[in-house]
Amino acid sequence: MAQAMRPDPGHSLLATDGRPHPLQDTLMAVTLFLGVLSFITAQFHSLHVLASWAGLIGIGTGAFGQFISVTTRERFALIVGLGASAVGFYLGMFYGGLV
Repeated sequence: MAQAMRPDPGHSLLATDGRPHPLQDTLMAVTLFLGVLSFITAQFHSLHVLASWAGLIGIGTGAFGQFISVTTRERFALIVGLGASAVGFYLGMFYGGLV
C-alpha cells in the first residue's frame, strides 16, 4: 500500500514547527555567541571585565529568549548558551568583577 511519507518533527530533539521565528533565532544566536565568548574569556584572569559583561548580557538575552521561545530547538540552544554565559559570568566575577 503506497502512502505519502511525511517527516514527523515530533520525535526529534531539534524539532521545529515549520514557521520562521526571526526574533527567537536572533536571541538564540546572540545568547550562544555571548556564552561562548564569556566562557572562553573567563579562562584568562586579565579578561574578567569582558567575561563578566558578556556573561551578564548573555544571561539576560537567554532568559528573555526562554520566555518567548516556541520550539524545542530554540530552548535547547538557549539553555546551552545560558549555561556557558552563567559560568563565564561567575568566573569573571570571581576574578575581579564588572569593573
